[in-house]
Amino acid sequence: MTPLMNERAPAADATLALLWERIRRQGDMPGFTRAINAILASMRGEDEREFSMTQTVLSDPVLTQKVLRLANSGMYSAFGQRINTVSKAVLVLGTEAIGHLALGLKLIEELAKSTPDSAHAHVEMEKAVLAGMVAQQVAASAATRDPEEAVVCSILHSLGRMMVTFYMPERWARMREIAGAGCEDNAAQAVLGLPLEALGRATAEHWGLPRNLVAGMRTLEPGERAEGFGHDDWLAALGTMSTRCANSLWNDDEAGATQVAELAQAFAPMLGVEPERMLVAIAKAKREVQADLTIAPLAKPQETQARVEQVARKREAGNRILMSGAADMRDAGVAVNPGQMMSMALETIFQGLSFTRAFAFLRNRREGKYLARMGFGSAARALMPNLSFDDAYGADVFHAALTSDRVIFIENARDEKFAAKLPGWWRGTLSEARCFVVIPLCLNGQPVGFIYGDWDDTFPSISLSQTEFSLLNDLRSLVVRAIERRTQSELAAAGKA
Repeated sequence: MTPLMNERAPAADATLALLWERIRRQGDMPGFTRAINAILASMRGEDEREFSMTQTVLSDPVLTQKVLRLANSGMYSAFGQRINTVSKAVLVLGTEAIGHLALGLKLIEELAKSTPDSAHAHVEMEKAVLAGMVAQQVAASAATRDPEEAVVCSILHSLGRMMVTFYMPERWARMREIAGAGCEDNAAQAVLGLPLEALGRATAEHWGLPRNLVAGMRTLEPGERAEGFGHDDWLAALGTMSTRCANSLWNDDEAGATQVAELAQAFAPMLGVEPERMLVAIAKAKREVQADLTIAPLAKPQETQARVEQVARKREAGNRILMSGAADMRDAGVAVNPGQMMSMALETIFQGLSFTRAFAFLRNRREGKYLARMGFGSAARALMPNLSFDDAYGADVFHAALTSDRVIFIENARDEKFAAKLPGWWRGTLSEARCFVVIPLCLNGQPVGFIYGDWDDTFPSISLSQTEFSLLNDLRSLVVRAIERRTQSELAAAGKA
């Protein structure tokens, strides 16, 4: 029994005993405790920790995909460190980082998809997801901090509220009656025998969560950094700010926006992030989390569902365009030259993926440059004269794609930490893009050109599926084969001469 348990009043112990009994009867809330235990066991294991963590992540296909996606994002990985396996992710980022990352993803995934009977529980769970995303973006703005740890700690900040609304709805209703417009903590003390924060911390200890996460599950009021302000204090301050931000953002109204601005101003000195930068991070979190929320006014549920269905239909139709375009290119075969094949591929990809703009670049070895030769979409013709760059290797996303001969999808070209990987010619001409794709064309290991396509803010948030990656690879292989046939024909003609 911990000292905290000894100090609790009998009413608090009775509440916790009832909570553990209801968890045992009803099952884990909502199903993530087993995942938490497996991840924590992997983080604590003395021997073969890396293998254990890899095995734990790989046991969940969705978690595997998300870990790899995050490990390769601009937030966590530098170019040249392409991570294709969970094993490499663990080696590069470390067991602790992957553990926190996996734990945060699992919490968000389970909370976001859960459909509790209580509307109050659903609200608290969605607010916790929103708080986690705010914490991630703010922590990413503070270069010295770990976003994955901040996500977990900020979600857990609301754990007490989630546990009561999910497992003890009758006590939550009684608390609301007593609290009215007054203090919630006083009502919790009267009904539960302990504050909601203490109940959340007791649950985290009951689950065996890491000490630093439990230590961060406390309210820390805004103010200047006091002497001895450490990492646990920083996590607690971020969790407090993120949880309050989630409440303010929930209704997506003017009053909430004012409260968010006040929170950013108040917590900036403690968190070490400028208020303006914090507001940018919060706005980004608000945009990114809307798709994960279902009942928050912020998510505009009916509009969101209609938009999701519309995008899904558009993506299905687009995939059919990609498949039929590839079929047309195969049918054309040797009857068309490489330029015509490139034109067919570019048009197919432009229409199939609903790009805002798409361009085909070819390498001119004599000039030592890549030059845009054809384009479709918004202002494509006017932009083309400025779309050229040296073929000498540079540490940017385009040369990385051409060197690796792999299709690269950039989900957020505006991420500040990704800015260094974007070349000057792109920033000067195509920076309206929110996300883009680079499809390299390589012959015998040597780049001969590439296809580029992007989306601006008018297109909903997108993530390419494996089907789409596969179709893009089919299309580029058809173009490369046409170039290879032309090269072989020219070599044969030269040999005869």
